Amino acid sequence: MCAYKNDDTSKSLGKYKKKQVSLSNAIKKYINPGDRIFIDSGCAEPINLTRKLIELGPDLPDIEILHFLSLSDLDYYETAGGIEDLFRHNAFFIGKSLRKYIRAGQADYTPMLLSEIPWLFKLGKMHLDTALIQVSPPDRFGFCSYGINVDIVKPIAEEAEYVIAEINPNMPRTLGDSFIHMDDIDAYVPADHDVIEFSYGEPDENSKKIARFVSSLIEDESTIQMGIGEIPNAVTQELVEKKDLGVHSEVFSDGIVDLVEEGVVTCKKKSIHKDKIICSFVMGSRKLYNFVDDNPMVEFHPCDYTNDPYIISQNKKQVAINAALSVDLTGQVNSDSLGHQFYSGIGGQVDFVRGAGRAKEGKPIMVLPSTATLKDGTIVSRIVPYLQPGSGVVITRGDIHYVTTEWGIAYLYGKSIRERVLEMINIAHPDFREELLEHAKKWNYVYSDQKLPVSIDGRISIYPEKYETSLTLKNGKTLKIRPVKPTDERMMQELHYSLDEKDRYLRFFSPVQDFRHKKIQPMVNIDYSTDMILVGIYNEGGEEQIVAIGAFFKTTKPSLAELAFVVHKDWRGLGITRFLLNYLVKIGRELNYKTFGGSILLENRPMLHIIDTSGYKLNLKKIEGGVTEFAFNIAK
Repeated sequence: MCAYKNDDTSKSLGKYKKKQVSLSNAIKKYINPGDRIFIDSGCAEPINLTRKLIELGPDLPDIEILHFLSLSDLDYYETAGGIEDLFRHNAFFIGKSLRKYIRAGQADYTPMLLSEIPWLFKLGKMHLDTALIQVSPPDRFGFCSYGINVDIVKPIAEEAEYVIAEINPNMPRTLGDSFIHMDDIDAYVPADHDVIEFSYGEPDENSKKIARFVSSLIEDESTIQMGIGEIPNAVTQELVEKKDLGVHSEVFSDGIVDLVEEGVVTCKKKSIHKDKIICSFVMGSRKLYNFVDDNPMVEFHPCDYTNDPYIISQNKKQVAINAALSVDLTGQVNSDSLGHQFYSGIGGQVDFVRGAGRAKEGKPIMVLPSTATLKDGTIVSRIVPYLQPGSGVVITRGDIHYVTTEWGIAYLYGKSIRERVLEMINIAHPDFREELLEHAKKWNYVYSDQKLPVSIDGRISIYPEKYETSLTLKNGKTLKIRPVKPTDERMMQELHYSLDEKDRYLRFFSPVQDFRHKKIQPMVNIDYSTDMILVGIYNEGGEEQIVAIGAFFKTTKPSLAELAFVVHKDWRGLGITRFLLNYLVKIGRELNYKTFGGSILLENRPMLHIIDTSGYKLNLKKIEGGVTEFAFNIAK
């Protein structure tokens, strides 16, 4: 329950009774034809005041109505008798009730960073006549809380000529920089309606897969932000095993409540605002509203504070999770329009991408499904060669870090165009990868002979995510073990160039001098249904290095695969090769191989020792011309 009941409300408003007006007078007295007014945001929309404004609309022509994310079901145009030019709406973020009118040219959209909207009014660049807001009843000192929406509402109300409030005991009394005194409210109307509730619904399977990938990037003690969208909010369901997470976000929903109750979100390790969830507004169910009501753990602040990239960047391990509509091969992100049709808005994406990007160990992450289904049933790729004409670049190539689809994670920051293209193709839907590659070749973004992993039947060979694992070594360091990807070409070259002449001779039976693209490309574009190359990756300070390779390749005999290993000289003697061998055996069995074999120079004693002590039954061991040929049974 909220902090106030009806009898308490009447008592708290007693000394301010002279400010109470009827709904009609609230509109007629404080709004005139041609005025610019603001209506409270999101789930805090003052429903009674808005309905009365619509009803009296024919007497108040040429009003400009400012919004940030309208979520109510009220239809301003149809309710007002369908008069097209009666109201002119101006949205800073496009909600569902205004989307069709903006498309029809009957309403406006102003693209702005959420952190900067308050400065339009603070600096006098946009005059505001009246603000219609919804607040909680005043406390004994006369302070009302803006409740679940502080965002741009508080700074805008502070600059408006008149402030008209619905005072509703069902509005939570939220804490932080979230109060307005009754002296600063020119008139109020009592209200007792439910606060608007909002639900993203149950995430689909693709959203769940994306959420799992995102969760893999979030470390314990991270501070998280979730933008508006089904996928960012689905991530909360995948964080139950994390420890001591914090929250600094312009908005959050019910999932954070669950994480607090489960002891996952504690905010104890935050760099600033320790022990506090920091937000600007919330959207969710009554459960969420009860949670934030009078809760000292949650602080609401205006968005020029919560979304200030400098403030955000003070949080160590700040993670920003935001949804995109499409991303091109070079990393340009469109989040606000479908071609020339505006769909949503910039919101806080840029603020948090830049803030998290500057934070120590921060991670800005963009999320999107790899495909979309058009009205006619056509399936199109959201990873595109170029953004559709009219699409807005919300996040630039220079700001992008991570992009995640249900097919994996692309890391683009500091990468060349060629590397970005390969990363993005790798997370696109397989049905569109060849087409994307052809565009990249046409524009000379990649090598003219660039290939993708292809299976025996000619289809794209799908990366087997299930084989990803980790290995903790005797020296305490941890390697990520995973199948090779086309994007590993440069790291594979670096590993091979790190080998001295003797190492190269032992591996290739000759002192190979170069590892050019034509030689390395077949090692990173493999048919995962017949071959396997596992790479051991060490990540130090965000920079990845392949330090080991274990592989098997098909031979002319269907049941026999040939083994190969390479380990960087600084990483030998730590058990990496033995682990890779055993893991390759497991995978080989799944691919129906019965035997592993190969050739080892007699002077390669460490490798001979591993084979001799592997524990697998040797079917063949033949020494000829200084080379040992071997084969062993891997069948259980």
